[in-house]
Amino acid sequence: MKEYDIIAIGSGSAMNILSSVMNADPELKVAIIDKDEPGGICLTKGCIPTKILLYPAEVLRTIERASLFGINVDIKKVDFKFIMDRMRNIIYHDINNISDGLSNAEELDYYREVAEFIDPYTLRVGKEKIKGKMILLCTGSKPNIPNIKGIDSVDYLTSDTILKLTELPQSITIVGGGYIAAEYGHFLAAMGSKVTIIGRNPQFLPQEEPEVSALALSELQKHMRIITNYEVTEVIQTKGGKIITKATNRETKEQFEAITDQILVAAGRSSNSDILKPEKSGIQTDKNGWITVNEFLETSQKNIWAFGDANGKYLFKHAANYESQIVYYNAIKKQKYKVDYHAIPRAVFSEPEVASVGMREKEAIKEFGEENVLIGFQRYQDTAKGTAMALENFFVKVILKKDDLEILGAHIIGPFASVLIQEIINLMYTQERTIIPILQGMHIHPALNEVVERAAGNMMPIEQYHHFLRHLGLAEK
Repeated sequence: MKEYDIIAIGSGSAMNILSSVMNADPELKVAIIDKDEPGGICLTKGCIPTKILLYPAEVLRTIERASLFGINVDIKKVDFKFIMDRMRNIIYHDINNISDGLSNAEELDYYREVAEFIDPYTLRVGKEKIKGKMILLCTGSKPNIPNIKGIDSVDYLTSDTILKLTELPQSITIVGGGYIAAEYGHFLAAMGSKVTIIGRNPQFLPQEEPEVSALALSELQKHMRIITNYEVTEVIQTKGGKIITKATNRETKEQFEAITDQILVAAGRSSNSDILKPEKSGIQTDKNGWITVNEFLETSQKNIWAFGDANGKYLFKHAANYESQIVYYNAIKKQKYKVDYHAIPRAVFSEPEVASVGMREKEAIKEFGEENVLIGFQRYQDTAKGTAMALENFFVKVILKKDDLEILGAHIIGPFASVLIQEIINLMYTQERTIIPILQGMHIHPALNEVVERAAGNMMPIEQYHHFLRHLGLAEK
């Protein structure tokens, strides 16, 4: 049996730790195990390939608005195969480089096998058994497939397999109403597919503020059909190759049926721990299979650490990178850093773009009381650059603690939301976490960042904010 100082299961954010460790001590015995293509979900199946696809969709939607500025443009052709091939060429350039680097590295052993625990600190990897003094679990996640009648007899797509498409489906049903559904719905609709999204939650994009979700729904519905609060109950593959998707309203029990060429199951992600069998190493999991960790990201088994998707807390690459830093200091440097999730940002790269960080309004009210919370608000269109861009209804919302103007959260919907929110995120990582530097800092005029500055200066009580929303016609429908 081979024995290692460190075993990493997963070749994504775990590499942040291993690269530092091996540079500091080349004598360490290190093993990396990854049953999939190397690089982690972000590179191989997630954020990077999807953003490569979404940019052409953004370009298309921008061109479609050109007539607002007196520019008449005809789109002659959208080459779907070219767009998909470009994405695959870019990511496989990186995947192949990582694979070559790991395969030829003399300072580590690279296993392209499924790993499973058979005893504490002991794994079966293919036909071999290996043991590690320290084990890093960065095992990623897999698409969640709901229990739908007939789903196993249908050739459905997931966020993993859709990247292999070479032909655009003329029509597609997307099961799910969250980030994945919004982004792929936007992409496929822009490419020319007839898209139907079926979400089981009453609110589209349920993780977002209600007024943000309502506006996103209104804008995206211009290009596709979106129904919410419907449970998909059955899917049927017809002899003609079509897929019938049946759904029932969760309140009224009204029936809905979509007949499309393809179906994409975009119902979130689930744990991979069933493959890993962590219980055989004394590693605890929660009811959904996510590996449980303490505030230092250590599992129930000493010197075994879980981060990224493996612990199920925040399924974002930037969260995994942050957690890898915490594990590095705690596991390698033997320090005691507690993980801090107070300002984990997220973004939906749809049209419009959505970005958020920190608390939602209801969470802030629950913790501090309505009388102790202020809302900063500004519409894009009420800035010079927003007017120049002919933007309507998009806005910035900042949630603040009244007594010291601490930033509790922020929510933006509109162009460059993921960029604009960074100014707020950075302040949430300072000691005071106050909005004041945005008010004091000089902002370029006229630039779109003024919408953040003005939101910070346009603070109001909760009741006044909702009255203002109703007046503007932006209240949740």
